[in-house]
Amino acid sequence: MPSFNQKFGNFKKPPREGRQVTVGKVADVPEGRGATVELASGAELALYHIEGKFYAIENFCPHKGAPLADGNLCGHTIECDWHGWRFDVRTGQCLTTTSGDVEAYEVVVEDGLIKIVV
Repeated sequence: MPSFNQKFGNFKKPPREGRQVTVGKVADVPEGRGATVELASGAELALYHIEGKFYAIENFCPHKGAPLADGNLCGHTIECDWHGWRFDVRTGQCLTTTSGDVEAYEVVVEDGLIKIVV
């Protein structure tokens, strides 16, 4: 199946700038849950809190563009709600196909604040 990324690109994917962006407080994202993070530019990421650590990946599935923050989280795997594509939230690797990886972003926690390196 064609990827929405292949033809049009993910217009809500933040450009890599090498800077930290504070996106919220640790208390804002419960353990075992995901959240949509909208940056000032309008770009979006999916943020997950798993076993005391935070992970961030692109928010949109490359298959058909479903928001990954709304998917089903099981361990370190997020499953897209629309068609079941699965991704490792630590690396962005697609576990369903070899051509569907999403970008993963470094997450830093300092003084109770969550920061993502974009």
